[in-house]
Amino acid sequence: MYEKAEVFFMAANILFQGYCLQYFYGSFLKSRMRDKRLAGFCTAVLYGLFRGALVWGESSKPWEYRAALGKLALSLCVLFILALCFYRAFRPITLFLAAAFQAASDISRYGVVILFGQLGETILGFWNWCAGEGLITSEKVFGIAVNTGIMAEWFFQYLTIWLLLYLSLNKIVRDFREKNYNMTRTEILFILTPAAVGLMICMLLRIIIVTAENNRARMLYESYPILILVIPAILFLSLLSLLYGVKLFQDMIYLNREKSGRIILEKQVESLQEHMGEMERIYSGIRGMKHDMKNTFSVIQRLLAGDGEEDKEELNVYLSGLNRSLEKLEIRFQTGNTVVDALLNMKYHEAVREIPDLNMDADNLLFSREFQIQSYDIGVILGNSLDNAIQACRKLKEKEPKADAFIRLYSMEKGNLLILKVENSFDGRLIRKQQEEFPLTEKEDKKTHGLGLFNIKSTAEKYQGTMDFKVEGRVFILSVMLKNVDYF
Repeated sequence: MYEKAEVFFMAANILFQGYCLQYFYGSFLKSRMRDKRLAGFCTAVLYGLFRGALVWGESSKPWEYRAALGKLALSLCVLFILALCFYRAFRPITLFLAAAFQAASDISRYGVVILFGQLGETILGFWNWCAGEGLITSEKVFGIAVNTGIMAEWFFQYLTIWLLLYLSLNKIVRDFREKNYNMTRTEILFILTPAAVGLMICMLLRIIIVTAENNRARMLYESYPILILVIPAILFLSLLSLLYGVKLFQDMIYLNREKSGRIILEKQVESLQEHMGEMERIYSGIRGMKHDMKNTFSVIQRLLAGDGEEDKEELNVYLSGLNRSLEKLEIRFQTGNTVVDALLNMKYHEAVREIPDLNMDADNLLFSREFQIQSYDIGVILGNSLDNAIQACRKLKEKEPKADAFIRLYSMEKGNLLILKVENSFDGRLIRKQQEEFPLTEKEDKKTHGLGLFNIKSTAEKYQGTMDFKVEGRVFILSVMLKNVDYF
């Protein structure tokens, strides 16, 4: 019965480890097979067979450190090979996944075994005390009590190991939100170091945990009982460093992204402020022309009254100059919102310098008097949208100089909902990974670029809204919906 129970728990432990491995890999890596479940099943079965071969082929000296070091290296190699065989794992994060899984597995097992091993000896000592005091007189009852205690110890021991392993891996999966983030070498070392330290601590335990005293093998914590608490504490702290290292890494990504986003927003604010100054200059010019209009009409009337060719020629020159002055004061877009008008005019004049035949249509972009959304926020949405659209049109014209480059802007109000839509032509090539929320930027500076859609979405969510995009042929369509409410 004792041996059968031991085999059962070992087999159950191996199967559970296989399940955890396929769950862990499947949460980060894309399957090579069409059916993800088949890839997970193959990974779990092959890993289970490997672990079973290690357990049942173990030598009589399981704590011999040379053999332990070889098993650790072999386990890491098998984990990496399984990832390559069944998942598209040619990514730096695969190194972290293999090391993190092995570290979580070893730390959970060693820490719990040390704690529960002492508990088992305490239970056995209790039954011996009961037998010595005459509380248990029957040998059969004593055997049942001992076997029951051992079975209970094993059950709770393996249950604790399984819970600790699964919860650890699940926390890594939940905290590691940017699963397709392209990590640098420094970032890989940052998250890999806690896992490597955990593995080295477990290897150190294998070396020092067994000591020889009077030609008899003894556990180190038998000589130093305080180690029963110290060793598991060190192991669990190592596990926590692995888990919270992942969380810290993700928080760093978000902080850097927010920092980059703020830089972009600050530049947009500066640009808007500059163009608001330009608009003020235009309005001042209009007011000045209105003030001088009487004098202008007087000059025109005088020139018209003359009959000579010189008067007509002078009138043509005067009117041409007046027309040029008016062109400088032209406001191409009028949506009903001063900030939006300034932004559209600024972006248009910037774009036509590089794309002279760009067709930018904003006739259907209108804002009512009841428009309550902060002008700054609507400027962020339209500014980022236009930047992306202009970049797409510029790229299209570089590839196809005769292609039709256009940007169309629409707005629609339904109740208290405002819907904005921006359509633009592009070359039809959209780079997007399956698990990525936004298309990948093709700009060289990927740290400060590619955040436009992220800023648009964040601003929309600020007004309980959302953002979506789709492609129809060679037209990119961005839609933003938000509540027409002033939250400030």
